Amino acid sequence: MQKRSSTAWQAASKWYNESVGEQGHYYHQAFIIKNTLKLLQFSQTEPGYLLDLACGQGVLSRHLPAHISYIGVDAAADLIKAARRFKHPASHEFIHGDVTQPLKLQKNLFTHATLILALQNIEDALSVFKNATQLLVKEGLFVIVINHPHFRIPRQSSWKIDEGNKIQYRRIDRYMSPMKIPIQTHPSQGEKSVQTWSFHHSLADYSRWLFDAGFSIELIEEWCSDKTSEGKMAKMENRSREEFPLFMAIVAQKK
Repeated sequence: MQKRSSTAWQAASKWYNESVGEQGHYYHQAFIIKNTLKLLQFSQTEPGYLLDLACGQGVLSRHLPAHISYIGVDAAADLIKAARRFKHPASHEFIHGDVTQPLKLQKNLFTHATLILALQNIEDALSVFKNATQLLVKEGLFVIVINHPHFRIPRQSSWKIDEGNKIQYRRIDRYMSPMKIPIQTHPSQGEKSVQTWSFHHSLADYSRWLFDAGFSIELIEEWCSDKTSEGKMAKMENRSREEFPLFMAIVAQKK
């Protein structure tokens, strides 16, 4: 298996592991894990085999039904080490590898694959989709969860207030153009902050790449925050929070 000598997420692995922890960050726990498991449609009786691409420190693996076998792959060696340190069943395995490169795993083996909150950090999405196709069984499900590609574009989307109409709205400055956007993990540290990258693409790009890789899109869901505001701005903030989703989930099936 080809490995990267260094990655942005290797440098950010300590920060990421501390922010996610064993059970996941707030949104993992509030609905991302629960909704992802629902979309995976695991059989209650038949065994399943899940490939978790760009698995980080394996948060999804710690919420799976007992009869599901699991392999997680990530390019950041320290995140794989962290995943192995958490308690997990013997049927779970974590591999250090680049998910955009051919993976030395048995083809047509996995019944399910996931890519959870990582697609926006991968420059070559098509190669990841092609890997998933080769490793999934026919009609295997591929569930992708991503920061919403329309409403959450770093540096190109923001909240604004319309005082006249007493509403909070989402401003989008760019959408169709592919973008490579630097992200500071600790903005207050300025130049000392570890930097990662966010790669923006339109939904049309993702749809075309999934099609080219041999998938058909079965379902798209959009998930809004469940948090609530207090104070004089609460009404408009809560309303806008319900209208502009944070995350998008795509369920694709291998043809």
